[in-house]
Amino acid sequence: MIGMEVNFSCQTSREEETESLGFLLGSFLRGGDCIALYGDLGAGKTAFSRGIAHGMGIATPVTSPSYLLCNEYDGITPLLHMDAYFFERLESLLAEGLPQRFPTSILVVEWAEKMGDWLPTDRLELHLEHLEGGGRQLHFSAPAQRARELLESLKEAQKARKPVNPPTDSPVDPSKSQ
Repeated sequence: MIGMEVNFSCQTSREEETESLGFLLGSFLRGGDCIALYGDLGAGKTAFSRGIAHGMGIATPVTSPSYLLCNEYDGITPLLHMDAYFFERLESLLAEGLPQRFPTSILVVEWAEKMGDWLPTDRLELHLEHLEGGGRQLHFSAPAQRARELLESLKEAQKARKPVNPPTDSPVDPSKSQ
């Protein structure tokens, strides 16, 4: 498995299912983990982030950090929930030392494609897409070791709980371990 990227795709039909999948992932996270979220406006990035926070045991309401750039939530491990949509504004926070906190915090970044080299290299990536009828397609990729561990844990937990359905046209069979 060393050096091999692991992928996993599934669909959710409601926002609660997207949040539930985030909850599962949140229960496995530890300091230094990074979740990079990609997707259009309204694709479910904040719902997934809310689930992560709840899975970490954070009871504080989670909202989009769009205008604040970074919301911090206190938990056993701090959660830094960033929005890179307005990257020009966020860049000053990054330059002033915010990345020094990444190794001891859990980092969730919406609009991660705008972060470039600021993103940790070992990150779990999630691409969210709108589906006709209001559902969401979620495609995870894990190009590095810790991200692969997280994705394998998520796949096993999802299989046991079955909160979402695998897409019918997916080349990935989530019922088979990779």
